[in-house]
Amino acid sequence: MATNDELRLTVMAQAQGAMTLNLAFIGVTNGLFTALAKTGPADLEALAAAAGMDPGYVRRWAEAAFAFGMLEEDGGRFSLSALGDAFRPDVPGTLMPFAVQAALSAHVAERAAGLMRTGERPGEQVLAERPTIIPWYGAMIEATNRGLFEREVLPAVPAYGEAGERGGLVLDMGCGNGWFLRSLAVAFPGLRGIGIDGFAESIAAAQAKANEAGVSDRLSFAVGDVYAFKTPEPLDLVTMNRALHHVWDRRDEVFAAIRAALKPGGSAVIWEPRWPDDLKTLRVPRRRGLAAQNLSEHVQGNHFLRPAEIEAAFVAVGMTATTREFAEGAEAVVTGVRPA
Repeated sequence: MATNDELRLTVMAQAQGAMTLNLAFIGVTNGLFTALAKTGPADLEALAAAAGMDPGYVRRWAEAAFAFGMLEEDGGRFSLSALGDAFRPDVPGTLMPFAVQAALSAHVAERAAGLMRTGERPGEQVLAERPTIIPWYGAMIEATNRGLFEREVLPAVPAYGEAGERGGLVLDMGCGNGWFLRSLAVAFPGLRGIGIDGFAESIAAAQAKANEAGVSDRLSFAVGDVYAFKTPEPLDLVTMNRALHHVWDRRDEVFAAIRAALKPGGSAVIWEPRWPDDLKTLRVPRRRGLAAQNLSEHVQGNHFLRPAEIEAAFVAVGMTATTREFAEGAEAVVTGVRPA
């Protein structure tokens, strides 16, 4: 058994990791890492000017970022270390999501600490309570999930290719910033897509990014209701990516709407974090974050799901269901097919 002194050293290391992510969040959201990448080595006045930030705050941040290994310093000029460069939002495999998630987790922890006494569950509005976090939420989700989707999920789930090869129409429910439909549109040049989301800010971001990617002629986005939506024609594919748990309390309506919107033989593909059957697996490092995130989901009025629950919801509306697991069992993709 570890002694208190040994535990203290462990917790001190964890605390310094949290401080690193907090400082990285400041650098990400204020464009400081990006500014240094453009300027190269710069004194603090030049960095503040390049980023459009207050020189006093920039000085204190840069000194702290240097202490935690994200910046290098030589003769009063600062530059990015390898760690700092990895937090730039535009680099492949960016570490940005860890910084944004750390800030969001701290906010939700503070809210949960107070709500635990009353049992109140204020809903998804808690995500928008910190104005520095919400603009980065979609980018965090995309950077966290798009790589896994394109490397592992897309090649393994036939329904995507079946819809794409025939130039089918796809509805993405809870589309966020539209990353999923953009990825599909690039993979399948004939595919058409509609994205709906409850947040107007997300729809505006999705449309802008589709324009930037050159796929806006095939993709459209609108504020929409996942319980009652209209499409111009029957759908080849319906997708929900890490969104079903947000509407699980009205799943009967959601699944009935999905089935009704599909062509005979059409598919619905639902991707969800995989809540384990055995709680002991939450001690696995890759799954620890899932347990903490489920507390955040409770604050929002949600909870994570097991694949068997999703399969049962498909069966209840007369569809067949198949589950595939990814990321060492931490992610589940359930495909439901409407009979032809």
